[in-house]
Amino acid sequence: MPSTCIVDSGVLVALLDPREEHHLWARETLSRQPLPWFTCESALSEALFLLHEPHLRALDQLLRERHLRLALNLAEELLQVLDLRAKYASVPMSLADACLVRMSETLPDPLVVTTDADFRIYRRHSRQVIPCLMP
Repeated sequence: MPSTCIVDSGVLVALLDPREEHHLWARETLSRQPLPWFTCESALSEALFLLHEPHLRALDQLLRERHLRLALNLAEELLQVLDLRAKYASVPMSLADACLVRMSETLPDPLVVTTDADFRIYRRHSRQVIPCLMP
């Protein structure tokens, strides 16, 4: 059974901007993951802030073609997301990271693709290591 690929903002930026340090890694890694890939609004917002044209248009195209989909309703998951942020306040945990961890708890067979080493610290369902791919 294929994994549900959850992508962080850093991976999206690395994938779309060839000047990024992890561009080749992101391109090769994501090419092996089944479509669609999933993210949250917070990670998407971070990626949109970090990218510039023409890479912004490439991100828009991923969304329009539904290769990249939003898979967390923050209004419905807010308490769990805030609990995660409180639990990992010493890291500290961003809103996007908390949303991605929560997605790893709610989506089947999750695999988080990230450039963020904090995902080695975070746990899903309090104790389970989050399956991740990192450079």
